[in-house]
Amino acid sequence: MRHRERGEGKRQNGGRRFVAVLPWLLIVGGAFYDLGTPDTFTAAPLFTAAPLVAAPFSSMLYTLATGVAACAAVTGLHVYSDRIQRIPAVTELLTVFTVSVLALFINQIVRRSGERLASARVVAEAAQRAVLPRPDERIDGLQVAARYEAAEQDAFIGGDLYAVQRTPHGVRLIVGDVRGKGLGAVGTVAVVLGAFREAAEQEDSLAGVAERLERALAREGAQEAGFDAFEGFTTAVLAEIPHGGGQIRIVNRGHPSPLLLAADGALLVLDPPERALPLGMGLGTWTDRMSVTPYPPGGTLLLYTDGLSEARDPHGVMYDPRRRLGGRVFSGPEELLDAVVADVRRHTGGAATDDMALLAVTRQEERQPPRRRTMSVVP
Repeated sequence: MRHRERGEGKRQNGGRRFVAVLPWLLIVGGAFYDLGTPDTFTAAPLFTAAPLVAAPFSSMLYTLATGVAACAAVTGLHVYSDRIQRIPAVTELLTVFTVSVLALFINQIVRRSGERLASARVVAEAAQRAVLPRPDERIDGLQVAARYEAAEQDAFIGGDLYAVQRTPHGVRLIVGDVRGKGLGAVGTVAVVLGAFREAAEQEDSLAGVAERLERALAREGAQEAGFDAFEGFTTAVLAEIPHGGGQIRIVNRGHPSPLLLAADGALLVLDPPERALPLGMGLGTWTDRMSVTPYPPGGTLLLYTDGLSEARDPHGVMYDPRRRLGGRVFSGPEELLDAVVADVRRHTGGAATDDMALLAVTRQEERQPPRRRTMSVVP
């Protein structure tokens, strides 16, 4: 992943350097074109393009310098060719000058828009940290890692959610996906996570936690009107690892089944005993059935949203985490998530269409050091 980031950084730096040089290439190219062609041909489009190219990507001073250079080049060429007093020459100079002035206005508009965008990104980052804080790396003897990958570049948070909480009943987790996008989905995420943190502390069973979430969404839906009130729902998987870590208890409400990766690479799909409706469907009382699975030392529980399992390659083939992860060994949950994110990007060609939330929890083996981050991924 670090190699990929370095490669992207080099490409971005190369692109910035090319954009910085391009206005001057246009001016030099325009000068050679003007000198090498008859008087009936004009290089004015190249000279006017130079400040326009600089305006959205460079500083005001750089844009001004480009405009002055373009005007000076046009003036010098006409003086050299003894055309400075002809009407076409004057018109060409006025055109380049006018476009250079407009380029300065464009530069200011883009710069102010960029400042507003940067401010919005800061607010979005703060919102993400508040709604989806990064969990501690170690909770009650478990190693924990979480990741939120937005489908849109520069987007920070959407309808996917996760949370990890130490409770009197053990460590409880949730990963979910709210129907819809935008601020409405973010508001529902906040409602679900707030209800989960309270219920996880107070309820004796995962079924009780799910029921509290159901009631919280019902209250939220009662405040809405129209289509969203009737159709709003949240898929979620709730998990509990009791003190001692020997079991994984799961309640699944219409969500993709978690995976359990053993220390030797074996993979187990934790399908629910029966398919259940998502939270917030409002179709009467639902009795949740909890599944119980042994949690071996060194095993890693992976919970994810459908942004992972429904990621498609250019041919429309969906990503299959069971096939892609089975038989592989990872040194910890962070390394697992690094590998999964990189693999999904390879599979989609970087064209993901849905957000992706990932939560990985590893039960430490006896006499295992706290972290083994120097170990590489074994294919």
